[in-house]
Amino acid sequence: MRKKYHGVIPPIITPVDENENVDEKGFRALLRHCVDRGIHNIFVAGTNGESLALTQGERDKAIKIAIDEVGKQVPVMAGLMDSSTRRVIENIKRFEQMGGTCAVITPIFYARHSSPLEETIRHFEDISKATNIDLVVYNIPIFTNTKLSAATICKIAKIDKVVAIKDSSGDFVDFQKILRVYKNDPNVCVLQGLTVNTAASLLMGADGYVPSIAPLFPELFVAYYDAGSSGDFARTMALHEIILDTADILGMAKDPFSANKFAISLLGLTNKRVIRPVVAATPDEENAIRAKVEEINKKIQDAGIKVS
Repeated sequence: MRKKYHGVIPPIITPVDENENVDEKGFRALLRHCVDRGIHNIFVAGTNGESLALTQGERDKAIKIAIDEVGKQVPVMAGLMDSSTRRVIENIKRFEQMGGTCAVITPIFYARHSSPLEETIRHFEDISKATNIDLVVYNIPIFTNTKLSAATICKIAKIDKVVAIKDSSGDFVDFQKILRVYKNDPNVCVLQGLTVNTAASLLMGADGYVPSIAPLFPELFVAYYDAGSSGDFARTMALHEIILDTADILGMAKDPFSANKFAISLLGLTNKRVIRPVVAATPDEENAIRAKVEEINKKIQDAGIKVS
């Protein structure tokens, strides 16, 4: 039986207009595109959604749009991470008023920690006491400067209302340790945050994964999940080769946000605009990305995946 949070969970981009406000029309179209093509959950206002580059008002607007557009069809996770426990709780209170039900939380950042692991446990304990919604532990040390060990994550996962772990640390040894504890636990979902580690993760029992480029190739990413979660090793590894090609796109511009937003803009639903001071992809980078996308689409077709 699949757990509540499973499958393909894209950390959705936030399309913005020339004033860096949310492009509501484009965003709704992209959300609808994903869900109509089988995406299982949506993760809004994550790192890939440039959530901390948006103003607070625009961040809340993006979250509200996602809940309104697809929240009745799929679970919507929202990134409510911030630089203190109080700020996270304030974010959660606004989220609750929007009808939100699942908050993704990191350790705090832009802070000096005397005892970061103890502080992070207390951070989640205090948040848990302040809300009744689901909480997801988000381990992404490249942005928080705090790496949560498998042992620490397992302690946090025992806190009331913690229902999932999203691990983007890249530490596959620790990921396996977490998976061994929670693979058969119906109340805690384990999600792989690093796409290149997904094949092994799914085959070993991970509940899902969080690929940033999935909206561009939703049928591929859903087929990959279906193969891995069903234990079809040969099919999983065949599709993994194409998945690795999709991961290459993020390195084809000076900034992965720029590469990702331009690539997804090729769907014709959103623009390629990134939030300052991020540098947009150059014309040469765009041409290379466009060619790569065409190459991947051909491989998807050759793999027998039906694309709508």
